[in-house]
Amino acid sequence: MVGDNKPHVVCVPVPAQSHIKGMLKLAKLLHNTGFHITFVNTEFNHRRFLKSQGPNSLHGLLDFRLETIPNDPPDSDEDATQDITMLVEVVVKDRFLAPFCNLLIKLNDTTTSDNPPVTCIVSDGFMLPFAISAAEEFELPIALFFTIAACNFMGIMHFHTLVEKELAPLKDESFLTNGFLDKVIDWFPGMKGIRLRDLPSFLRTTNPDDVLLTLGFVVSDVVHKASALVLFTFDALEQGVLTALSSMPNIPPVHTIGPVELLLNQIPRQETL
Repeated sequence: MVGDNKPHVVCVPVPAQSHIKGMLKLAKLLHNTGFHITFVNTEFNHRRFLKSQGPNSLHGLLDFRLETIPNDPPDSDEDATQDITMLVEVVVKDRFLAPFCNLLIKLNDTTTSDNPPVTCIVSDGFMLPFAISAAEEFELPIALFFTIAACNFMGIMHFHTLVEKELAPLKDESFLTNGFLDKVIDWFPGMKGIRLRDLPSFLRTTNPDDVLLTLGFVVSDVVHKASALVLFTFDALEQGVLTALSSMPNIPPVHTIGPVELLLNQIPRQETL
């Protein structure tokens, strides 16, 4: 995998600090195995990087480049992560789709770009549905990378069932403190002794139209369209739930990426982020 024959992966994190850091670690591992990397930030976060690290900090390598897509929501405090609810609304309403597709066209334009053609997308699993739509439009395989544990992902995959069983959303705020959240969920495959309070916090809302709850529905509805699923965990830590996920018919092949820090320590020091 050298020169023009390198596979070219476009990495798209959720535009929030922890998600960017997690995707950046995965991108470094892929780069070390021979991938050409295009790492996509929003313009807002790109400016934050430049402010923090200096104007020349993002030059990267010839085969590890950073690109940007515009922000749809208004910029907020430059020293803080943008409001998560606002960001999720942009993602759920597909407002990133057009600028991301324009970027893919640019990256594949041989008259203006010296990149190898894009061969795949690695998207944060919460950047749906626009990432899936773009992959389908350009006929590219897409791996969904969730920077969460396998047990959290299993919870998200059961959001619809939890709502059907009237366990979410909460009927009123008193359910946060009256012991309701201590109810044991004994029907999740590969998971024992799980309480409602142990599941993703998206469920702890009284609003049936809550945007984070909606995002959970979107993820569970479209994840089957991906070519692969990558979870920020490792087999020895969550073997039971990983086995259960792998046996579910609506889940693409499951891969784990960890312990990440040990893998990164094996990579020679590079002049990248």
